[in-house]
Amino acid sequence: LVQQTERSLQLMTQRALEAENNVEKLKREIFLLQGELENFKAENENLRAGQTTDLGAMKQNIDIALQNLHRIVSGANWSIRQLVSGAELLHFVAELLKSTGKISEVEAEAE
Repeated sequence: LVQQTERSLQLMTQRALEAENNVEKLKREIFLLQGELENFKAENENLRAGQTTDLGAMKQNIDIALQNLHRIVSGANWSIRQLVSGAELLHFVAELLKSTGKISEVEAEAE
């Protein structure tokens, strides 16, 4: 009975030592995981800060694009006005030439 109790005590001691080893191993693993968690949190914050910066840069790029677009539209409006003015002038010259042609016809008939 004493030998059986000693054997049981040895088995329990062995199990206790294994459990303590597992606890130490798990503690080390928890410590490493906590370190990784802190690194991931810091990286996440950096990414969020970078995203905010990217949004600011994107807004600035959009503002510049809008300014350029307004400049292009203004230039296009000016070109259209010039084109319309030129077309009106050509129409006037055509009418003038038509009138000159009629005057020439009338003079030719008069002779």
